[in-house]
Amino acid sequence: MKRRHFIQTAGKAVTLPILLNGMKLSAMSRSAIFKGVNNDSDRVLILIQLNGGNDGLNMVIPRDQYSGLSNVRPNILIPETAVLPLNDLVGVHPVMTGVKSMFEEGKLGIVQAAGYPNQNRSHFRSTDIWTSGSPAEQFWTTGWLGRYMDGLYPGFPDNYPNDEYPDPFAITMGNVVSETCQGVSANFSLTLNDPFNLLSLYEGEPGELPDTPYGEELSFLRTAIAQSNAYSQVVETAATAGANLVEYPADNRLAQQLKNVALLISGGLRTKVYVVSLGGFDTHANQVDTGDPTAGDHAQLLETLSQAMAVFQADLMAQGIEEKVVGMTFSEFGRRIRSNDSLGTDHGTAAPLMVFGSCVNAQVLGENPEIPTDVDVQEGIPMQYDFRDIYGSILMDWFEVPEADVKSLLHEGFTHLPILEVCSPVSTANPVVSEEIRLTNFPNPFRESTIIEFYSKGEQARLSIFNSMGAELEVLVDKKLPEGVHQVEYRPKDLPAGNYYYRLQLDGRFRTRRFVKI
Repeated sequence: MKRRHFIQTAGKAVTLPILLNGMKLSAMSRSAIFKGVNNDSDRVLILIQLNGGNDGLNMVIPRDQYSGLSNVRPNILIPETAVLPLNDLVGVHPVMTGVKSMFEEGKLGIVQAAGYPNQNRSHFRSTDIWTSGSPAEQFWTTGWLGRYMDGLYPGFPDNYPNDEYPDPFAITMGNVVSETCQGVSANFSLTLNDPFNLLSLYEGEPGELPDTPYGEELSFLRTAIAQSNAYSQVVETAATAGANLVEYPADNRLAQQLKNVALLISGGLRTKVYVVSLGGFDTHANQVDTGDPTAGDHAQLLETLSQAMAVFQADLMAQGIEEKVVGMTFSEFGRRIRSNDSLGTDHGTAAPLMVFGSCVNAQVLGENPEIPTDVDVQEGIPMQYDFRDIYGSILMDWFEVPEADVKSLLHEGFTHLPILEVCSPVSTANPVVSEEIRLTNFPNPFRESTIIEFYSKGEQARLSIFNSMGAELEVLVDKKLPEGVHQVEYRPKDLPAGNYYYRLQLDGRFRTRRFVKI
């Protein structure tokens, strides 16, 4: 292994503290939040960030929608016979043999159409939303895991590391810390390229600092450098004690990041979160090769991803530590349903993500998106699952965060999803039921009004209207309904002709349907 330098890039101090339900998080003691959290757990979460906006329709392929797909993306569509089937309705790109094997072995789950209401198609803003866990209309200065860690480790970064917590709480593979781990006062993550021969940073001359903003910033910098030097020692010790028991492909840049992650976990480092990344997913052009849609830039990226996940999981299994680790992929948005004339796709809305490990529920959660033949040029895949519900479910079932605290960290409308299964503790939430939701509308298409009909078992119901860009236009129902069949008339005012979606949430069940205004 080549020997490089260890670099820590500390997060900037936040001058305005984040509010959780009107309370300053920085003023909350650990007893005020996360009362039931087991912060001594040795469980690890791996985040794989796919930078650029991944084309989910080219990764997780709806096998029952080929009639529509052949009309809206004929120049990039993978031949139906080449798709690797996961079940009768869903397949994956033909290069993703590792992912297919993990699914068949019960070590991979897929969540369909993950996104958020009022999708923002800017790379920077949407990445901010995914890493902070904020609503699309709000700007939060902390990351979703940073808020979680703020509740566990009050006062950070002062007095850390210490005898009780000598290890870094999070590690980002690369040169820039992940915003997912940004806390109120500092980022809980440090950066790492290679865990060997770590560079000791000069801490400066000791002395009293002036009581000025300059003094505060210098104090923060001294703390960050001292932390870096202290953490570098425990990281290198763990790397020396650890081992990789499988061969990682040298030309796979993501696999090399995960190789170091496995090395440190096997060496006993008690870091909770690792963030790795793979760039290049902004495939506006040359997503596929001319004449061969199974090859091209996106195929290379998906092969890199699939191969890296599979070899990493094999390493964990060989070392007997696979039940300690769960991983998930995420990207800032999906791509549009229609391809463009440059053999590519443009910025879209929701997309599937993958969760992997021996403790996942090996399933395809959600329905295939409906792909009609008359898709608007701007249209993206409509959201089925709010990404914050995915985050929250992992916090609950992997890190044992109580549901009430998850709502404070993410959003009050949180709904638990059955993403983890085999090794997870008994959840305090009601799991999602895979029962079919009876949901339809008539007439469809419609000119002036349409009737939306659904059946409720006496649940809390939320019925929303979305446009093809992912913006929530109107909430028709948001209350608890009695058991029975319900009909809601939708009579839009000044709504132009086009494709729209209605989304029904019944407690932990979701369904999205498409309708057309003419």
